[in-house]
Amino acid sequence: MAWGNSGNVSTTNLNEATDSPANARADLKAALDELTAVIDGLGTAGGAAKIESSGEISAAVTAVSTASGNLTVKSATSMVKIENFINLKPVAYASLPASPQQGDMAFLTTDGAGDTQNQMIYYNGSAWKYFNSTADGGTDATVDAS
Repeated sequence: MAWGNSGNVSTTNLNEATDSPANARADLKAALDELTAVIDGLGTAGGAAKIESSGEISAAVTAVSTASGNLTVKSATSMVKIENFINLKPVAYASLPASPQQGDMAFLTTDGAGDTQNQMIYYNGSAWKYFNSTADGGTDATVDAS
């Protein structure tokens, strides 16, 4: 569905008191066609996201990106619920953020020593840690940064 285009809306026969209603008819029809395209495009690829009456956002998207900075999702309940799965891009230790924040998580492929890990890790505010590591008796072991 094509998104509305303001270039297809003309006010040539609509902006003067002396304009003829008969001549304005084509301009009004073109404007309503563009409005119809916007309405029909809600929630579709190439259209705008639609906010349902339930407050849910409905959109046909496969990815969300930002021009700069982080993408932040906020919830009125302080909880973001993912109903199915989340997939984190696998990263090597060298690709972890230079200034991590407490609570950051990643799927680590290789540690700082180059050893294969393929495990979930999190940043606790002072070090990257493995989730439920069995390497040291079940406590969360620190990721080898060397």
